[in-house]
Amino acid sequence: QVQLVESGGGLVQAGGSLRLSCAASGRTFSSYDMVWFRQAPGKEREFVAGINWSGSRTYYTDSVKGRFTISRDNAKNTVYLQMNSLKPEDTAIYYCNYVHYWGHGTQVTVSS
Repeated sequence: QVQLVESGGGLVQAGGSLRLSCAASGRTFSSYDMVWFRQAPGKEREFVAGINWSGSRTYYTDSVKGRFTISRDNAKNTVYLQMNSLKPEDTAIYYCNYVHYWGHGTQVTVSS
């Protein structure tokens, strides 16, 4: 079993920044990609960013490229999502994903 706990969400004005964290516990953390998804009200959950096990490869959905940065610290079993230049359309619940495990999410609200 793997447990994922997200944190770092909150309310921020447009143009602001937030740093999300996802702490993993349980089985081996470093073997697979870690991925961030988000779900806005009334919309389907969508992919945001991913990172491979070593951190050498990252990938993003087009709408966040240049604004968001994903990173991981395998020694701390934690993955991060640095979000800069936030926009109201980034408002969503952000979820951490590892293989078939999901966290409960952290709310990000960006006011205009």
